[in-house]
Amino acid sequence: MQETEPDDGPVLAAGRVVVVAGPSGVGKSHLAEVLGWSVLRLDDFYRDGDEPDLPRSSLGIVDWDHVASWSASEAVGAIAELCVSGRADVPVYDLAASRRTGTREVTAGSRFIAEGLFAPAVVAACRDAGLLDRAICLRRPALVTFAMRLARDLREGRKAPWILVRRGWRLMRAEPAIVRAAVEAGCEPMSPRRARRVLRG
Repeated sequence: MQETEPDDGPVLAAGRVVVVAGPSGVGKSHLAEVLGWSVLRLDDFYRDGDEPDLPRSSLGIVDWDHVASWSASEAVGAIAELCVSGRADVPVYDLAASRRTGTREVTAGSRFIAEGLFAPAVVAACRDAGLLDRAICLRRPALVTFAMRLARDLREGRKAPWILVRRGWRLMRAEPAIVRAAVEAGCEPMSPRRARRVLRG
């Protein structure tokens, strides 16, 4: 895992981040849309697919489910910038091409969501820096998540269909471990419906 330590103690932040973790396809992006909050897509901090030291999976491709395929330090830096100044320039990542294609500006108010597959990796750093409002992990029945994830990935053309099916099946089997790891990192597990109630409240 890449270094995610904050600099020299808590920063003076005007905003706070709600970190939303959970298996791919569980509804993290949809939660932010329903709430109408600003969202920082942590998946945009993936590394380019041609970097030589990326981890490899048993499928013979880059292991995009391994945290080393992603830049935790850049993600935490963007969260800090949003909390302090209310804006940040962040990467735009093309999952189909496996590379960054540009940048975009994200603005945020007093609370915003940072969501993505590797969200648990930023919880401790955000808490230590005084940036964390709360951390949650969304969960659904594994077959429901599998179907939602596959439909989304096929619709968006993220990878070849055979890769999406095999990766999705592997993720379904790993889902309990993904949720368990998020809880161990400090995330509270809950359904998307309960998360909406909690965050609105």
